[in-house]
Amino acid sequence: MSNFQVDLGGRTALVTGAGAGSGRAIALALAANGASVAVNDLNIERADAVAEAIRAEGGSAIPLGADISNRFQTANMIERARDAFGGLDILVNAAGIFHPEPMLTVDEWNWRRQIEVNITGAFFCIQLVGRVMADEGGGSIINLSAVEAYRASLPEGIGYIASKAAIIGMTRQAARELAPYHIRANCIAARATEGAESSVAGAALFLCSAAAKSISGQVIALDSGSPLQA
Repeated sequence: MSNFQVDLGGRTALVTGAGAGSGRAIALALAANGASVAVNDLNIERADAVAEAIRAEGGSAIPLGADISNRFQTANMIERARDAFGGLDILVNAAGIFHPEPMLTVDEWNWRRQIEVNITGAFFCIQLVGRVMADEGGGSIINLSAVEAYRASLPEGIGYIASKAAIIGMTRQAARELAPYHIRANCIAARATEGAESSVAGAALFLCSAAAKSISGQVIALDSGSPLQA
């Protein structure tokens, strides 16, 4: 969890893919800083474990099992979160799939699944939560990408790189279209193979905070100042 602290008291958040990895770290950090958190994961047991960890520390959280690539499940998840907390102020799209396969032998199902979850699922969440935020006066959307998606490449993983590059473009377009509704959209790009979860959580906290109120359409690269080599 990040040591960086902000005041998110009274704020509500939905974090997808929060059962493990960066999503879990972000959910725990948001809760530790006062936000009520809807913890989503495809595996409801993992979501429940994270929600229970938050509640054990005195925080407010509910687990929500849903496949975000399914629009019906996503809509239902968002309504449940809204009903539980009375609204949504923060969306973090952390759910993602990575199949590191060579381009010449990529399995079609794996390709489609990465696109469905990493891009289409994120879009469903942005669109549907965006409608909620527009009705409620604004909010903050954070999408997770990868440094390799725009500075260099991985030895393998064409589907992952393509989807994470698309996330960057989608973030910038969302920032432009949602600005009139006082909704900010930003992206965090960590290294795909060694993203420090505490750094990702810290960046997410900053982007949710009042200090970032004028920041939108940006990509924060967590690369320790060292450009990747192609």
